Amino acid sequence: MRGPATQSYAELFRRENMSEQSTAIQVTILDKEYQVNCPPSDQEALIKSARYLDESMRKIKGRGNIHGAEKIAIMAALNITHDMLRKNRLINETRQTTSEQVQSLEEKIDLALASSRQLEF
Repeated sequence: MRGPATQSYAELFRRENMSEQSTAIQVTILDKEYQVNCPPSDQEALIKSARYLDESMRKIKGRGNIHGAEKIAIMAALNITHDMLRKNRLINETRQTTSEQVQSLEEKIDLALASSRQLEF
């Protein structure tokens, strides 16, 4: 079994990217280097993700109240997950509101068209 430093990104998303050949990408997170296998189409996203995680971990480390890379990583994961879930909730709420607005507009258009047809007769 591989350790976290050699966990294959491609293994996590194999079904989506079976046709692409993975290559090793080196990322640095909190001054530690990791080799990660990744399909070419996901390399840019992986690098951005690693930078984002590194920045998040550095902020947590900089506060000075949490010590140890593992604890810092867990707090960063919790913060990132919390932000993602909050944004997903906002997206879903916006999607629902937009859907309701579109339905209301469709009803108004239908009423206007029906009224217009009655005036033609």
